[in-house]
Amino acid sequence: MKASDLFLKSLEEEGVDTIFGVPGEENADVMISLLDSPIRFIMTRHEQGAAFMADVYGRLTGQPGVCLGTLGPGATNLVTGVANGNFDRSPLVAITGQASTARLHKESHQNMDVVAMFKPITKWAESVRNPGNIPEMVHKAFKLATTEKPGACHIELPEDISKLSVDVSPIPKGRYKLRRPAPDLKSIAQALEVIRAARRPIILAGNGCIRKRASKQLRRFVRQTGIMCAQTFMAKGALDFLDPANLLVAGLGSRDHVSAAFEQADVVIAVGYDLIEWHPQTWNRGVEKKIVHIDFEPAEVDAKYLCDVEIVSDIAAALWELNEQLGESLRFDNPEAAHLRAHMLHELGFAHLCDGDHPDVDKEAAAKPFDDSFPMKPQRILRDLREVLGREDILISDVGAHKMWVARQYPAYEPNTCLISNGFCSMGIAVPGAIAAKMALPDRHVVGLCGDGGFMMNVQELATAVQYHVPAVFLVWEDCGYGLIEWKQLNQFEKTSHVHFKNPDLKALGEAFGVKSFSVESAADFVPKMRAALAVTDGPAMVTVKVDYSENVKLTKRLGKLLAR
Repeated sequence: MKASDLFLKSLEEEGVDTIFGVPGEENADVMISLLDSPIRFIMTRHEQGAAFMADVYGRLTGQPGVCLGTLGPGATNLVTGVANGNFDRSPLVAITGQASTARLHKESHQNMDVVAMFKPITKWAESVRNPGNIPEMVHKAFKLATTEKPGACHIELPEDISKLSVDVSPIPKGRYKLRRPAPDLKSIAQALEVIRAARRPIILAGNGCIRKRASKQLRRFVRQTGIMCAQTFMAKGALDFLDPANLLVAGLGSRDHVSAAFEQADVVIAVGYDLIEWHPQTWNRGVEKKIVHIDFEPAEVDAKYLCDVEIVSDIAAALWELNEQLGESLRFDNPEAAHLRAHMLHELGFAHLCDGDHPDVDKEAAAKPFDDSFPMKPQRILRDLREVLGREDILISDVGAHKMWVARQYPAYEPNTCLISNGFCSMGIAVPGAIAAKMALPDRHVVGLCGDGGFMMNVQELATAVQYHVPAVFLVWEDCGYGLIEWKQLNQFEKTSHVHFKNPDLKALGEAFGVKSFSVESAADFVPKMRAALAVTDGPAMVTVKVDYSENVKLTKRLGKLLAR
C-alpha cells in the first residue's frame, strides 16, 4: 500500500480516533489518506491549539492525543503545546511533515532540523527514512508516550517517503498488556518502619496520583491510616475535597495554612510527586523530616529532597502493598493539621463542613466567597462556579493569577475534573483544552477558565469550536492585564512594569465568532449567566466577568503572617 495509507492504518491500530491539526503541502498525502480512514480530523486555526487539544485529550482518555502540522513554521507552532504535554505528563504524539529527503542535506525552502528541535521536549523523536519502518515507529511512539511517566513523542514523515509503495502491515495493538513493576518488598518494609515511627506524618500527593488506580489506593491509604494529605495543583481531585483528611492544595507561591502542616511534619510521604510542581525547598523546612518517595521513577537529585526510602514501582501497587500490610493496625491523629483544614474551609466558604466554631479564623477572608461587590472577588466567582458544576464536570484552568485562585479555592471531588497546567505552565491552554475535553467526554459539562491575557493567545480556536459545534463553555476573567506577573511584581518591587493592555469588547468578539456570549453585570448575575451558558447545546458559549485582582496582594500579605502552631 501507499506509505501514507500505512501510516494512517498504523494509527488506527493504536486506537487513534481523532487528530487535531493544520494541513500543509508536505503532509498532503497523509491528509488525502485521511479521506479513507475512520479517524476524524479536527482542523484547528493554529498548530499550538492543536497541540494543546492533543495534550488535554490524552490527559483525559489515557490514550495519546495526536496533533499534526507541516514542516518548518507548522512544526515550530506545535512546540509550545507539545512541551506542555510532555512536562505535564500527558500522553501525546506529534506528527509533522517534512521536505523531500532529496533536499534535506542543503539549504532549501522551509527546511530545518525539526527532529532535533523536538528531542529536548519529547520522550522520543525520529524521522521516517524507510517506509517499511512506519509500523515499528508508530508503535514505539505510542508505547513510549503511554509508558510511565507519560509524555510526548514525535514522528516526522517526509513528503517523498509518504508517497512510496510498501509491502508491510501495521503492528496490531493489544497482543499483551504492559505490566508495570511491582514494589520491592525491602523498600516496602523500610517505608513501613519509617511510617510506624512517625509522630506527625503527612502525604504529598502529586501528578502521578490522578491516574484512576493510584487515586483509588491513595484514598484507601488515607482512610486506613488517617494521615492528612495535601495535593499539588496537578493532583487536585486525587483525594475527595470532602474527605476530612484532605489538606487541600499545596504549591501557592507564598506560604499558606498547608505550609504550616508541612513545617510541623516529621515524615513526608511523597506519592507520584514531581519536583517541577512544588519545589521541596518550599516545604522541607521546620521540623527535620524523613522522606518516603513512591513513584514510577527514582527520586530526582536535590539537596532538599534526600529520600530515606524510595519505592520505585507502579504507584497503585506500592500503595496497595502498604495498605495490605498496615491493615487497620495504625491510625494517626493530627489535630493541628485538622485545625488548619478548618481554617481553609472557612476561607473557601465551606464553614458548614467544620465541627464547631473557630474563633481565630480571619473573618474578613472568610467573608470574601460571599462578597457582593463588583468587579467580582476571585473567591466569589469560584464558589459560585462550583455551585453550578457537578462532581464529574470538568474545569480547565489557563495560566495566570486565576490559576492560583483555582488551585486554592475551587473544590475538586474526583481525579481529572480540575486540570491545571503546572509543569510547563503555558498560557493559552484553556480554550483549545476545553474543546478537546468536551470532545473526549461529551456527557460532562466542560468549562475553560482563562484570564483575558491567556484567552487572547488562542482566541482563534473559538472558530474551531463553532465549526464543530462543540458545546464547551469559556469563562473569561477580565482585568486588562497580565495579572499573575503584576502580582509578582507588586510583591517583589511594590510597583509594576508593562503588564496592562486594552481589550476589545470581549462579548462582541465572541459573538463575531458565532459564540453565544454573556457578560456578567453584577455578582448576583454570575450564576444565572453561567447556567444559561451551560444550557447551550448546539455550540460553544462564553461568559466574561470583570475580576477584582486587588485580592492578590492582600492574600500574600495575609498568608505571609501565618505562624506554625
